[in-house]
Amino acid sequence: MDQAPDHLASGSTGTLTETVEASGIVVHCAHDEIVDVDALVPNPRNPNRHSDEQIRLLSKIIKHQGWRAPITVSNRSGFIVRGHGRLAAAKLLAVECVPVDRQDYASEAEEWADLIADNRLSELSEMDNPALKELLQQLDSGMLEVAGADLELTGYTDQALAELMSQFEPEEEPVEVDAPEPPAQPVTRPGDLWLLGRVVQCPRCGKLTDV
Repeated sequence: MDQAPDHLASGSTGTLTETVEASGIVVHCAHDEIVDVDALVPNPRNPNRHSDEQIRLLSKIIKHQGWRAPITVSNRSGFIVRGHGRLAAAKLLAVECVPVDRQDYASEAEEWADLIADNRLSELSEMDNPALKELLQQLDSGMLEVAGADLELTGYTDQALAELMSQFEPEEEPVEVDAPEPPAQPVTRPGDLWLLGRVVQCPRCGKLTDV
C-alpha cells in the first residue's frame, strides 16, 4: 500500500500505532492507497445524482469524522464504482488526496451491477422512525456537543430534524377507569329470551330459533 504524503506514525510503550491522513483528514477505513483527487475518473454512466445539500452534509461529516469509507475504483475500467458522492465532497473540501480501494471485476456487466447496487440497496432499507427519534434525542442531549459537533453529522438538516421531532409522539399512558357498579335490577334474568329480528336467542345456551 502506498503511503500518504502526510502519513504520520507515533508509538507508545513499545507499540507502534499508525495514523494515516489524506490532506489532513484522518483515514479510518481500509484502503489500498492514497490517490490524488484529480487522478480519479467518475463513471460517465453513473445514474445516481447528488444534490448540493447532500454533498454539503457529506463533506461536513468527512471533515469531522474522517474517512470512514474509501472511494472504490475498478481495476478493469479505471472508473469509480462506489463513492461518487465522496469524491464530490472531497472536492468541496478542496483536499488534494483521498483513500482509494481498488477492486477487480470480471466483466463490464459485473462492474455496472455493483455500481447500481451501491445506490439501490440503501434505498430499500426502512427506517424505524420512533427508534431514530429516540437516538436523535439522546444525541441532542449534549453527547455531540462534547465532541464539538452538532446533529448535522447524522445527515439530517435542521429542517428535517424539526419535522421528524414533531412526529411520532409517544402514545399516552392508558387511564384506568373504575368499572361501574352492576345495576340493582339486571337487564337479563334466567329464562329470558332475546328477540333478534326474526330470530330468538337463548341467553343460556346461545341457541338461535326462527320465529
